[in-house]
Amino acid sequence: MQELALKYGCNPNQKPSRIFMEQGELPIQVLNGKPGYINFLDALNGWQLVSELKRATRLPAAASFKHVSPAGAALGLPLTDTLRKIYFVGDQELSPLACAYARARGADRMSSFGDWIALSDVCDESTARLIKPEVSDGIIAPGYTEEALQLLKAKKKGNYNIVVIDPAYRPAPVERKQVFGVTFEQGRNEFVIDEHLLEDIVTENHDLPEEAKRDLMVALIVLKYTQSNSVCYAKDGQAIGIGAGQQSRIHCTRLAGDKADKWLLRQHPQVLALPFVEKIGRADRDNTIDVYLSDEAEEVLAEGRWQHFFTRKPDALSREEKQAWLRQQTGVSLGSDAFFPFGDNIERAHRSGVSYVAQPGGSIRDDNVIEVCNLYHMVMCFTHMRLFHH
Repeated sequence: MQELALKYGCNPNQKPSRIFMEQGELPIQVLNGKPGYINFLDALNGWQLVSELKRATRLPAAASFKHVSPAGAALGLPLTDTLRKIYFVGDQELSPLACAYARARGADRMSSFGDWIALSDVCDESTARLIKPEVSDGIIAPGYTEEALQLLKAKKKGNYNIVVIDPAYRPAPVERKQVFGVTFEQGRNEFVIDEHLLEDIVTENHDLPEEAKRDLMVALIVLKYTQSNSVCYAKDGQAIGIGAGQQSRIHCTRLAGDKADKWLLRQHPQVLALPFVEKIGRADRDNTIDVYLSDEAEEVLAEGRWQHFFTRKPDALSREEKQAWLRQQTGVSLGSDAFFPFGDNIERAHRSGVSYVAQPGGSIRDDNVIEVCNLYHMVMCFTHMRLFHH
């Protein structure tokens, strides 16, 4: 198949719409549903991300994509009891790929609502069982077991979008796109992200453990497929906070840091013990946790709106309690797709437990950024490679 007609483009008024190959066959096949223009943008970007994570780490990988940027991405590492609780997977047996998906979806469940899923490996039954109850637009993977395919085909009254991609497909080395009738052309970003990128350590602290190297690679690969400007916090083999498409780098760092804080705070004993009413919907539960961790929590609880979600009124987490919990957190890795122009980014990162940083370097204020890292005994690597994605 050389082309596939679509219902419309980014918006219903943008017709006609299609995806096609100028030469050769499309590397994808639609097994179920009718994916749209934005679906395929998410699918093809997500596939690149997870396949690159797999090549870099040799572990299964999953991504949750929304609006051409990842909401979450992760490797297939086992889940701790705490992660099982905050990802709501219970005690069911999970394959490595299912663990990757649970992490990718669970990092920022609000942003992942209605996502497009990308998997590096053949989707198995364990992964499909996690996907089935979630609100999702579709999935791309290099294949599906028969059991997984039947489970996924049952989603959305049989209309769930399921796409299979040829893992052997390699695009042309030059890519093109049009904007306002003008054709842009550039070489594909084939830059390889691996541990060699982390060799130029510019801080006094040079202690970079293997787990931190892995997490920094996760962050940098995520950034390669995130709309710029972008910053990614990572820990335990997964992205825990992604700031995408901001005009100011400090705003990226704050946005991603706030998401990382939510991920860390969701592991607080009080959050794990929240007394939800029986049969609360997944979206309502996720929204409630988000409100509970916000500055408006005390106001909401005082107004009595808690009765819709909890069997009893829980105590709010005070600002001081949140800060005390976050001060205990360390070992978070931070990647940036371009240099940090000011040390304020590092100050903000420190508040979210960042111990390791990877960024291109090259700012006229590099000395100031390094100085702030040294103040907090962080390790920082200069990668000397920008990772803009537009």
